[in-house]
Amino acid sequence: MIEISHIHKVFNGVTVLNDVSAVFESGKTNLIIGISGSGKTVLMKCIVGLLQPDSGQVLFNKESFHEMPPERRKEVRRQIGMLFQGAALFDSLTVEENVMLPLNMFSHSSKKEKLERVNFCLERVNLAGANHKFPGEISGGMKKRVGIARAIVLNPKYLFCDEPNSGLDPKTSLVIDELIIELTKEFNITTIINTHDMNSVMEIGENIIFLHKGQKAWEGNSHQIIESDNQELNSFIFAGEFLREARDHLISQRKKL
Repeated sequence: MIEISHIHKVFNGVTVLNDVSAVFESGKTNLIIGISGSGKTVLMKCIVGLLQPDSGQVLFNKESFHEMPPERRKEVRRQIGMLFQGAALFDSLTVEENVMLPLNMFSHSSKKEKLERVNFCLERVNLAGANHKFPGEISGGMKKRVGIARAIVLNPKYLFCDEPNSGLDPKTSLVIDELIIELTKEFNITTIINTHDMNSVMEIGENIIFLHKGQKAWEGNSHQIIESDNQELNSFIFAGEFLREARDHLISQRKKL
């Protein structure tokens, strides 16, 4: 579990995060949504330790991340897996070498044990046999799955996904969403996803926080979001007239059930 408490962050006199608090539970897909500039990326960077909040706390299983001794902070960082927006694979390395990279950096296992772990993770993301391909030889969806394999290779307790469906077609996006939620449940990971993808919000949004102008403006799940009366949230989700009409129709149908 990760808890953030009263997080503030200011850049050059501009408040980017203003008193943001939330709890991200283990075994659930926790989503951070909001328009560009709402503070989503800054919040995620504060949680993983890439940025220091000006005030407030980030707690990993009740331990304050920024008050930990350096060695303990390193231990927590080793328990974090990251899926970057563009997959962030090294073009000069094979799929196998990309996935093995965290093991080479942080594990003292034998080469045989590392390879067994890599193969397990590749099989888990349905990429068995792709070991010796290079990133330039595989599709965008496959690159994201390699990124997921690399993110889970150290068996993390915490998984952070930055726009995991960026640049993917709707069908491939569904595959990535299903894979993320399956892994979250299977390994009881605390998963935090920064996304603009409303399909992801509706399909896997078990716990959602909506940021508006640096503040938490709404919190709920994918069922509650449809019937929210938060004006800013509805403007973000139902931007067009067709979508607003679809929402009203869905609500009316639910009331009949």
